[in-house]
Amino acid sequence: MSEHSSTSIAGKVALVTGGARGLGAATARTLSAAGARVYVLDRHHPDPAEAFTDQVTFVAGDVTDLGAMTDAVETIVREAGHLDIVIANAGVVARGATLRVAAPATVDRLFDVNVTGALKTVRAALPSLIASQGRIMLISSVFAFVNGAGTIPYAMSKAAVEQLGRGLRVELAAHGISVTTAYFAMINTDMIRQSVDEDPAAQALLDTQPRFLRKRITPEEAAGAIVSGLRRRDPRVFRPRRWALVSRLRGLIGPALDSQLSRDDTVQDILGRLDTREGEDLLTS
Repeated sequence: MSEHSSTSIAGKVALVTGGARGLGAATARTLSAAGARVYVLDRHHPDPAEAFTDQVTFVAGDVTDLGAMTDAVETIVREAGHLDIVIANAGVVARGATLRVAAPATVDRLFDVNVTGALKTVRAALPSLIASQGRIMLISSVFAFVNGAGTIPYAMSKAAVEQLGRGLRVELAAHGISVTTAYFAMINTDMIRQSVDEDPAAQALLDTQPRFLRKRITPEEAAGAIVSGLRRRDPRVFRPRRWALVSRLRGLIGPALDSQLSRDDTVQDILGRLDTREGEDLLTS
């Protein structure tokens, strides 16, 4: 079977971290609709409004705790018999602020969830995935390759996830495991509403970007892209799709945009406002 050929999701057992709401919940529903048996892992119980089917089972767990993640995987394998798909979706973002005033505890927690959490999710699941020649989906962001001024720790964390995906894809190829990295821009979730829509400065900074790059997508659209990427075992998934071109041209576009942003009076004014937010960079998830 070619690594890019279409393969069925039906009958597979999947784990989605951070799946109680937002993108994770939409992904769990989409996987379930495709015939997978889905386990949702989160620190918080799902909101009843998410309306999961009987094919979705909740497992309490914390991605930052390797022991807890290992126990969760063992529980899934004991109940379902195998584990075929792992989606490392759990993540947080902080309210916009410059690095100079960002609270160290907030930065540490962001890296702990977004980076260490993805690492521990993968490490806990690898023995089972090797046995099933399974699939890994890592949720990065377009912030892995666009300038992260005003939200540097978050952008760094997503760049780290990108590197995790690239390295794992090579390391695990001999085991028959596919690794897909998903790059999304703005998804209409509570996390985006709290960190961007309810923050005039963050919204103003976003508005300095070209309009065609500000298009938002629904959690369901992103979830559909995730499941399609898993079916085809694609190395990368982009939504909106236009970001694939930006990524391919990042070596040319990035330095030029960095220089432009450094001289842009509007951008510098907004960053000046973010530079007054000492102790205000609260996390949202």
